[in-house]
Amino acid sequence: MMSYLMNRAEQFRVRGGIFQYIYTVLIAVIIAHSPSHAADLMTVYSAALEHDAQYAAARFANEAAQEKIPQGLSTLLPTFTLSGLRRRQYINTSVSAENAIDNASLNIVATQPIFRKESLVIYEQSKIQVMQADAQFIIASQDLILRVAQAYFDVLAAQVNAEVATTQKKAIGEQLKQAKRNFEVGTSTIIDATEAQARFDLTTSQEIAAENMLEIRKRTLQQIIGYFPDNLARENEIISDALTLKYTSMDDWLTVAEQNSLTVKVQQAIYNIAKQEVERAKAGHYPTLDLVALYSNQKNVGAAITGRGIDLTSKEIGLQLNIPLFAGFSVQSRVREALANQEKVFQDMNTVKRNSVLQVTQQYLNVTNGMAQVKALKQALLSSQRQVESTKLGQEIGIRTEVDVLNAQQLLYSARRDLAQARYSFLMARLRLQAEAGELDEEVIKQLNETLQ
Repeated sequence: MMSYLMNRAEQFRVRGGIFQYIYTVLIAVIIAHSPSHAADLMTVYSAALEHDAQYAAARFANEAAQEKIPQGLSTLLPTFTLSGLRRRQYINTSVSAENAIDNASLNIVATQPIFRKESLVIYEQSKIQVMQADAQFIIASQDLILRVAQAYFDVLAAQVNAEVATTQKKAIGEQLKQAKRNFEVGTSTIIDATEAQARFDLTTSQEIAAENMLEIRKRTLQQIIGYFPDNLARENEIISDALTLKYTSMDDWLTVAEQNSLTVKVQQAIYNIAKQEVERAKAGHYPTLDLVALYSNQKNVGAAITGRGIDLTSKEIGLQLNIPLFAGFSVQSRVREALANQEKVFQDMNTVKRNSVLQVTQQYLNVTNGMAQVKALKQALLSSQRQVESTKLGQEIGIRTEVDVLNAQQLLYSARRDLAQARYSFLMARLRLQAEAGELDEEVIKQLNETLQ
């Protein structure tokens, strides 16, 4: 599992490096200065790799975490200490004048741990910490994909809402003109004209709100990708039919999530670290054994006493054994603390696993229901179009009123908005399901982008 996470994390780091600093910058600059060019989902994602501060912070946090293994290994490797001293002493005695004595010493100490239980535990913990950091970085990379896709689809949905509001206002404006003309010539009542005016005023306010929301959505996307999106590529309207799930049943998705869920793997790593922390606390009862070598070279040793010092060179090598006997029950207390923390983390891990099952279940239902909803709304849109056509025909022959036409048009515009929102909700549910199963990566968004074209 550790090699898998390290490989996945390395893939994201590489893609967030060379790809990020060369291709992405060029694309972002071109798009930022070419409003006529429609930026697709992959282009927006590439820009986000370069500009998103949250993803950059996660990348640097992962780089910092990679140093845990060298730090843990260092506790098992030898250490060398070099110390030196040079000083001058002025000695006054009752039988002689002041005398200056120069002293110098050079000491080199080398220590090689042979057995240190705590150091062994620290090294094992460092490997788990790196595995945890890799999983967290992949989660951050998946989160970037989800945030980019959500912001991208939010802009497209807001564009649809704004276009629908504008079209609706235009159509109702034409109906208002017609109603006023009909009232003037006496073929309709003041009620029809008043109703049309009320609808026109309402759609005017809705258009303003829709334009404002579109601007907000664009600003949200700008925060992620670093430039203001003037023009985004529209999705293919048959996407819901073209996109299918990799696994056909909910049980299959739950099985995959149980094996690959990154949130569960992060919590599993935290639990393993807690277990190692118990062993680290118990290490306070274990003896330590080191191989120690010493080289010492001293000048004028004893000159301050005898008045005439000697030069002394010594070389030592031996084993140093330390056996803890009693530390005021502090070791026992730390062991109990570590055991309690271990149990707490275990319960947290159970909660994360249950939440993972819940999230997979919810997203799977959102995807399957989203497919059905999109199909139903497509049919509803066709029916609404036919209803508008038939209502207009009925108005021409005198069996339908202006109000009937306005109501039919309102249903048509609502169907268009609902269909667009259902499409984007379906796409996001699909991405979130893949993320919960640990299978969301750059290849997924590339394939989605190709399907959207």
